[in-house]
Amino acid sequence: MQFKHPELLYALCLLLIPIIVHLFQLRRFKKELFTNVALLKEIKQNSRKSSELKKWLILFTRLLLLTAIILAFAQPFTTKNNSLESQKETVIYVDNSFSMQAKGSQGELLKRALQHLVGNIPEDETVSIITNNSTFKNTTTKVIKNDLLQLQYSSNQLSLDAVLLKSNALLSQKKNTLKNLIFISDFQQKNSSFNPNLDSLTTLHLVKLEPINSNNVSIDSAFISEITPTNLQLKVLLKNSGRPIDNIPVSLYNGEDLIAKTSVEIDKIVETTFTLPTNEIVNGRITIDDVNLRFDNTLFFNINNRSKINVLSVNEQNDDFLKRIFNEDEFNFTSTSYNALNFNSIEEQHLIVLNEVDNISNALISALKHFTSQGGSVIIIPSNDINVQSYNQLLSNFNANFGALVNSEKRITSINYSHPLYKKGVFEKQVSNFQYPKVNSFYEITSNSFASVLNFEDGKPFLYQGQNSFVFTSALNNENSNFKNSPLIVPTIYNIAKQSFKTPELYYTIGNENEFEVETQLQQDDILSLVNNGISVIPRQKYFNNKVIINTSETPDIANIYNIKNKNETIKNVSYNYDRSESNLVYENLSNYKNVTLSDSIPEVFDTIKSDAKVNALWKWFAIFALILLIIEMLILKYFK
Repeated sequence: MQFKHPELLYALCLLLIPIIVHLFQLRRFKKELFTNVALLKEIKQNSRKSSELKKWLILFTRLLLLTAIILAFAQPFTTKNNSLESQKETVIYVDNSFSMQAKGSQGELLKRALQHLVGNIPEDETVSIITNNSTFKNTTTKVIKNDLLQLQYSSNQLSLDAVLLKSNALLSQKKNTLKNLIFISDFQQKNSSFNPNLDSLTTLHLVKLEPINSNNVSIDSAFISEITPTNLQLKVLLKNSGRPIDNIPVSLYNGEDLIAKTSVEIDKIVETTFTLPTNEIVNGRITIDDVNLRFDNTLFFNINNRSKINVLSVNEQNDDFLKRIFNEDEFNFTSTSYNALNFNSIEEQHLIVLNEVDNISNALISALKHFTSQGGSVIIIPSNDINVQSYNQLLSNFNANFGALVNSEKRITSINYSHPLYKKGVFEKQVSNFQYPKVNSFYEITSNSFASVLNFEDGKPFLYQGQNSFVFTSALNNENSNFKNSPLIVPTIYNIAKQSFKTPELYYTIGNENEFEVETQLQQDDILSLVNNGISVIPRQKYFNNKVIINTSETPDIANIYNIKNKNETIKNVSYNYDRSESNLVYENLSNYKNVTLSDSIPEVFDTIKSDAKVNALWKWFAIFALILLIIEMLILKYFK
């Protein structure tokens, strides 16, 4: 119990006055003489006992009466916490991710949640509201009502730890402040734990909104599975998180034109294939009709005119193995001897291969240094008789140095499966028992920073990457190595070349770190932009002599096909799609979370907060008690003899 005016409790000292009056009365009994002494003696004793009891009853009644009056004026009250003396702060997180498109008993989860928020928060109450892509700090629902009711879905979903961190940043550092954090979400299952660490004045309320069913069919992905001179096969993968469906139509559009349609039966996962003509530009859109989540019903993709990668091989050894790898469909391969090298052609290349050159001239070292600084890639294959000094002069640009030649047979046994060269589709699984290629001699190498790609059995590098250079430590001629005959050589050299110029892929995922290159020449102060239906996005970009490297992540944030434009000129098209991680409608079990308060609805959580902050005033009860005591005292005085 607390008091609004505790200073009035000092008045309880006044209770000493009736005690003194009752215990130290100055009245004296006056003696009267009667003849029947015995009878009077008995009457006197009875009268004294009755008088003493009456005095004590009056004393206690008056003490209680005064106490009740004083307590009533002090205005006592009770709460579940010290809410009268504490300020209150409320931060509300509203999950507006795509999974909140699911239907609840009263409509879409997000739309209904926003209506409940507006209806349960007093218009003049100051709160902070955050979503996955916006923040409203220290405002009122009266000010942001329209913004809330028109809130759109976001492709970015914050983790609970990120939401808690962001919420705490909006709270003040004032002491004795009651803080309520309200997280409103469907709490879709993620591969992360959540263990909030809160102080005693902060309460975390989790409001779980559940859909009426967890059925959802999504277009998960698409990829080109086969290319022939006339056609290519486009495979589309569909996933289902609910009950099996006998017939779901899948449509394929090129722009606005419907070019193919099929129907599939799906339980959990199903694939379907479309055939498209080779060497035809396709601004593709794959669609299905699913009434649950809408964001994953469409997948955009692009098939552009393929830009060939320019490869120059500078040789002092046979380069037939390179000619077999760099086919004419994907590469412009140029082979030249070291002595016949045209230095003017270097800037036109994407990849340069030094194929067992004995000595590298200063002019070539300078040209290669400038070439790599402009985003070009280099493969360095040493011979058995190199000029170590000239090689180290080149390798110093990549923080590496060759040592002496070691004439010792070594097997190439270790593959860095996590390296980008081997991450996509090269190996179905890690192999430990393949026929190891070998070398008869190799160069010791020291480097401050390199990523090992292939290693010898003793852990020393056979191929390593330093920035945008790939360096072999051994000659690859048939007398020194059988690596040319190994299955590893094709994916290794081929993927190095493909990474030297990253043409736009079939599509990209919004929110991922995406990078691709566009072959173009820009004038000074020119920039490339991504444009679609009035939306124009300027991505991060870096310009080199003959290409622009574009990086995107959170923007563009709307799935669609975008034109890559230089002013009014469209260079290529690129597609972006939403992340499909929210398509699987599986939810967390919140009962496993600690230090949180669980609710099933928004009105329920606000009722709980109001109940916690409610002040139960008790002064009326003490006033009634004082009135009752006054009546009791009057009855004692009148009727008690």
